[in-house]
Amino acid sequence: MNGTPTDIAVERVERFAGRDLADLCDASETAILEGGGFGWLTPPPRRIMERYWRGVLLVPERELFVGRLGGTIAGSAQLVRPPRNNEAQSFAASTTTHFVAPWARGHGLARMLALAVEDAAREQGFSALNLDVRATQDAAIAAYESLGYVRWGTNPTYAIADGRLIAGYYYTKALGPLPDPDEEGS
Repeated sequence: MNGTPTDIAVERVERFAGRDLADLCDASETAILEGGGFGWLTPPPRRIMERYWRGVLLVPERELFVGRLGGTIAGSAQLVRPPRNNEAQSFAASTTTHFVAPWARGHGLARMLALAVEDAAREQGFSALNLDVRATQDAAIAAYESLGYVRWGTNPTYAIADGRLIAGYYYTKALGPLPDPDEEGS
């Protein structure tokens, strides 16, 4: 990689090196300010943001993927596996904290991150991938639907932002064979 802005890559992170944590916090803050955050409406103090990202790497059920543009972390997505005690849903994983900083959009990084999470879930034997998104995030909704995610539900009381109640959409995507729900014993 020569560091030019056209260099794009996605990788799984097991530990932060060099400027990675700072870059991830910077990207998170700009995404939050643009309304594409992952629950936060305003960026928390840097020490809280750093603690959050360090904590992600400690949770056994989570895998952090980052997208780089020109060598700089510009976005993320997490694969979240169900806890071991949830045998009934052990076939399905989830995607969370999927975002790309505004300055890095338009290069296909969001799609690459989504596909990296899907590939990792398939490799680990998951048959389905689930996610949720605010109804106001039109670009994310269009991206997920273009990747074959199916909206299966709406929560009319999903979030409050700028003093208004916002609905949330729930999506799923089959990654492999699933039992037929019409078969007996399902």
